[in-house]
Amino acid sequence: MLQPTSPERGNEYLNALAAALESGRMVRLRRLLSSLHPAEVAHLLESLPPSTRLLAWRLVGTEHQGVVLSYVGDEVRSDLMDNIAVEDLASLTENLDPDDLANILRELPEAAIEQILHTMDAQNRRRLETVLSYPEDTAGGLMNTDTITVRADVTLDVVHRYLRLLGTLPDTTDSLFVVDREDKYQGILRLTTLLTRKWELTVTEVMSHGVESIPASLPTVEVAQRFEKRDLISAPVVDEEGKLLGRITIDDVVDVIRDEADRSLMNMAGLAEDEDTFAPVLISLRQRSLWLGINLMTAFLAAWVIGLFEATIQKQVALAVLMPIVASMGGIAGSQTLTLIIRATALGYLNQSNTRWLLGKELALGALNGLLWAVVIGVVSAIWFKGIGLGILIGAAIIINLIFAALSGVVIPIFLRRIGADPALAGGVLLTTITDVVGFMAFLGFATLYLV
Repeated sequence: MLQPTSPERGNEYLNALAAALESGRMVRLRRLLSSLHPAEVAHLLESLPPSTRLLAWRLVGTEHQGVVLSYVGDEVRSDLMDNIAVEDLASLTENLDPDDLANILRELPEAAIEQILHTMDAQNRRRLETVLSYPEDTAGGLMNTDTITVRADVTLDVVHRYLRLLGTLPDTTDSLFVVDREDKYQGILRLTTLLTRKWELTVTEVMSHGVESIPASLPTVEVAQRFEKRDLISAPVVDEEGKLLGRITIDDVVDVIRDEADRSLMNMAGLAEDEDTFAPVLISLRQRSLWLGINLMTAFLAAWVIGLFEATIQKQVALAVLMPIVASMGGIAGSQTLTLIIRATALGYLNQSNTRWLLGKELALGALNGLLWAVVIGVVSAIWFKGIGLGILIGAAIIINLIFAALSGVVIPIFLRRIGADPALAGGVLLTTITDVVGFMAFLGFATLYLV
């Protein structure tokens, strides 16, 4: 199976795919798609414009389409599923793991979900309904219900014979889960322990209690943090009563980490995390217009502040030239602090005990940066416009704005988290507004008092 190991290799496949589409060589195109891993096919589909994407999708083998759907982003998946009948979707996804299938079904109407559930056998339907009963961004929505459990009172020989009878193990299985008669989680039996210890020993004697269970309601971001801190490969998921529901494996956590990074990056620009790069113009327009409108309102606020000092600017044209410097310095300094705090919050570093210390550090850093760059900008401005007074005023405005930028960079994300908003989505807009308004008010206010 061909597998691109670098962006350059991936581009080769994309170029070959585009060439086959342009020339109409469908046999070559079908052969190319069948030679790739489903994840690579998903990447290629996401790299194509919608009309070409649909043509390529129809050439993907039906035995692979369900797996490919589990890899593509939400918007691309929704676009592809619009062209699939519900009964066909049921057959395409029948071999998917419950967690992957749940991600697909969540985008369908309730009636379509019920129709697909009725086509499944009782065991798989129960597993899927368990996953669907939890929100997508929790451990319960992320887990896979395909687990192997053993009792604590049996010997390793019995466990070994039981595994031979099963014949296969779920992917990424490194441990078996030990449960009691009520299916309550007790610990794990590592496969390495099973293979290396004497067979007459009981599971109780060799099982490990070192892997804590994960509550099904735990947010996926916290699940990823737990895997990272404890170097886990898999972990059990339990309900409120401690009963084993399923497991989360490292490949699921890698997806969470990637999705969280995508979400933060896209939200900083006011975009949806799964926005289709090649979506039609009208769809992209609708998605992006909201935050452009919000930004416009904040821009009018900054313009209103400038308008308050219109007479001052008319008398001192140099003020109009230097105003962008004040706003830009505050915006950059605030963005640095904002990004640092959002990262610290996402990684779980920030808490009540260290927030005050971090605020003090950022304020001190803002003041020192303000003093440093106030001297530089003040000297340049004084020489440029031949007036030491103007240099002093812009220097003072820089100091004030950088201190406010540091304060805002810490307070804004903490406040937004407290009210349940996403700092990555709204923080940048609020920060820019504050630094613009404070910077213009300080600079033009000082100029009104001392230069006019």
